[in-house]
Amino acid sequence: MTDRTADVVIIGGAVMGSSVACHLALRDDFKGRIIVVEADPAYEICASARSAASIRQQFSTAINIEISLYGVRFLREIGETLAVNGDRPDIGLKEGGYLFLARPDKAHVLEENHALQKSLGADIALFDTDGLKSRFPWLTVSDLRAGCHGLTGEGWFDGYGLMQAFRKKARSLGVDYDAARAQVAQQANSGWRVSLSTGGTVTTPVVVNCAGASGGPDLCVQAGLNVPVVPRKRCVFTFDCREKLERFPLLIDPSGTYVRPEGTGYICGSAPPSDRDPDSTDLDVDHDLFEEHIWPVLAARVPAFETIRPGAAWAGTYDMNLFDHNAFVGGINGLDGFHLALGFSGHGLQQSPAVGRGLAELITTGSYQTLDLTPLSFERLAANAPIVEKNVV
Repeated sequence: MTDRTADVVIIGGAVMGSSVACHLALRDDFKGRIIVVEADPAYEICASARSAASIRQQFSTAINIEISLYGVRFLREIGETLAVNGDRPDIGLKEGGYLFLARPDKAHVLEENHALQKSLGADIALFDTDGLKSRFPWLTVSDLRAGCHGLTGEGWFDGYGLMQAFRKKARSLGVDYDAARAQVAQQANSGWRVSLSTGGTVTTPVVVNCAGASGGPDLCVQAGLNVPVVPRKRCVFTFDCREKLERFPLLIDPSGTYVRPEGTGYICGSAPPSDRDPDSTDLDVDHDLFEEHIWPVLAARVPAFETIRPGAAWAGTYDMNLFDHNAFVGGINGLDGFHLALGFSGHGLQQSPAVGRGLAELITTGSYQTLDLTPLSFERLAANAPIVEKNVV
């Protein structure tokens, strides 16, 4: 492969990289060449393909709420926005809502979050225990004080389908995809030199690091930057339940364990205890986590889950931001043309529409034009100013 030039090189072609590429290519004021470099072109191990794929507005910070408010609008309109030659993608968006539950000691947090969410336009209902039992009669509420349910605008979808829809649209608009691993080096006069494992290089004024935890931190080191982003394994388990449970949402137990419908059954998961959560890139399923923690929690919260039939399970990785569990997005002071979209800590799929749009605006115009993503800038690390997100799941 020969030496080439491009106007933008995006490293990482899963949902985030493909969203950035697609949004750039869709802009009337951007006519440059875009190359996406992806080390896993079959997308077998990328987080986008292994995620539980959901979207919510029930955050405790305005920036995350606003990102997802835009995200759900985008997902609703994806068939029109990302259509290619009349072929309209369908990601099967189901707006079943999140249901966050709170015991008495945390009810005030839920109430404060709810007030912020409502003030920004999110369609979230706050229930006391009587309201919860009336709406969800299969739910154990004896230890609870309150719950918040997303009436619209929250739910789940086909994450792999979203990634492929971005990718297909980007390619139809002339974006090139290279199957290779990349290394970067800053050049004194010509921006960045991206070396490919398949041979050859690409010189570009703009690099966007969307490589996730498997390659993103190493690319940052090559550019002279250290980021506190590591890979953490998360397992997803499936099961069937004999009893039909009406209006089942994506339920978040106070313990952090989650469960939601999937087809005729359910999927569930939970972060492991901190002493069993090392940096990891293996994809071995931790079945003990289901047997010892997840199933007992779910059976206590939903008695119908005492008798279930476990099914398939899989593991994937989060690019976990150890600083504050929120992404680093945008340019870097002192590294002209080097942009980050890393550390989404499990929220990458739902945040990919807004972040892709925002980075396309930043690269093309020099600033954010719609939603200001500056709160996610890398500079908050040096300032020791973490985004305090109380609803980390």
